[in-house]
Amino acid sequence: MKRTCARPGCQRHAVATLSYSYADSVVWVDDLAAEAHPMIHDLCPEHADRLRVPRGWERRDARVGSVVGSHQRLSA
Repeated sequence: MKRTCARPGCQRHAVATLSYSYADSVVWVDDLAAEAHPMIHDLCPEHADRLRVPRGWERRDARVGSVVGSHQRLSA
């Protein structure tokens, strides 16, 4: 069974997994994890590419072949 995007109202197939560390203020976007887990969130291509992180947090995009915001830090 294919997993769908975790964004409310989106029914697209997930291709990426979002995880985060509050302690480090980091959000990771990786290729889709092998298994679903309640502490991570699956995203479709559109939502993974357009993901914005809170001010002061860093986004790390580790997807294979990704050029979208590989390391993005937003300042306060």
